[in-house]
Amino acid sequence: MHRATRIATLVLVAGLAACSGQSEPQEPQPETTLEVDNQARLDMNIYVVRGGGTRQRLGTATAHTRTTFVIPARLIFGLTPLRFQADPIGARRAPVSREITVEPGDRVSLIIPPG
Repeated sequence: MHRATRIATLVLVAGLAACSGQSEPQEPQPETTLEVDNQARLDMNIYVVRGGGTRQRLGTATAHTRTTFVIPARLIFGLTPLRFQADPIGARRAPVSREITVEPGDRVSLIIPPG
C-alpha cells in the first residue's frame, strides 16, 4: 500500500451500514504520523490544530533531534486540513505551519529551522 508523505515547513523560526442489526468489524484506520526535525536550539511543544483553531498537544520535540508523533485517528476523517504549532519552551513565539491536507496513513514532516 502506498503511503503519501506530506511536508510542512515552519517558517521562523465511514463505516459500513449493518445488515439485520449486526455490524461487521471495521478495518483499523492506518496510523498517521508527524515527524518533527527540530533544528532549533529550544525544545518545542508540538500541537496539531484542526478547523476553527482547536489544538491538541502531541508531545515535546527536543532541540536538535527528530521526533515522531502519532496523530490521533479521531482527528482525521478522510481528507482533513490540519496545521501544526511549535511552541518553544522558554520563549514567547509559537509559529504555526501552513494548512496541509492529511489523510489516514500519511507521514507528515515538519521542519523547524535553526533560529
